[in-house]
Amino acid sequence: MTRGLVLDTSVAPDLERAEAIRRDFAHAWGRIGAAWGVAPSTAAVQGYLLLHGGPLTSSELQTALGLSHRATRTAIADCEAWGIVDRSPEPRRSGSRGPAGTAWTPVGDHWEWFRRVAASRVERETDPVLPLLDACLTDARSAPRDEAGIPELLGRLESLVDFTHRFDRAVAVVVRMESGDIARLFDVMDRVPDDQLDTLLMTLARMPADDLVRSASMLSGMTPTALHRLIGLASQPSMSKLVGLTLGRGGKPKD
Repeated sequence: MTRGLVLDTSVAPDLERAEAIRRDFAHAWGRIGAAWGVAPSTAAVQGYLLLHGGPLTSSELQTALGLSHRATRTAIADCEAWGIVDRSPEPRRSGSRGPAGTAWTPVGDHWEWFRRVAASRVERETDPVLPLLDACLTDARSAPRDEAGIPELLGRLESLVDFTHRFDRAVAVVVRMESGDIARLFDVMDRVPDDQLDTLLMTLARMPADDLVRSASMLSGMTPTALHRLIGLASQPSMSKLVGLTLGRGGKPKD
């Protein structure tokens, strides 16, 4: 089965500039796809659809990207499996003869296909591996502790398995979120200067873990309105003075 990207990079003299840009973008998007764990031809189909908008049939995608028929069908199937394209509700006729065929459109919400790719990667890569890691750890724990190499192996396995489970849980948070909420969080980060964001994260990282857990539990039980009022109250000079908080320039807390 053809999985690689096979693009015709020669541009016909009569090719419209917009179409040339779409094909160049698809070629570049195919290379970027490898970093996401997506096959280059699959990412190229998505990239072309992103700039075209669709709906497009497999024959139209094949012509635009210079892929073989088999590679095009495989890429479209992969796009569907990753959740980054949707079937058009109406069939499309791409030629003057023959029946109308199935057409595809891109998932227009970029944050939604980001969430779908993350979910698919967890399902394809992490979910099958975690039971294997857990089984290896169980085997190591059942081995005699005085056996050569077991103590060191056990320590390394416990550390790796713990990290993998924590990372998996963190990614699962993104997968469970609505795409609009993900977009808003990234928008907030864009509006916060880097130095303030770094200071905030370092401050949280250095706080006692029990305090952070209690705070998270309390905040998660509050309504948006109540949380908004709490933040407004905390920003009042009188409240800052009451809790002994002195702010320096740029809103950074001073010890």
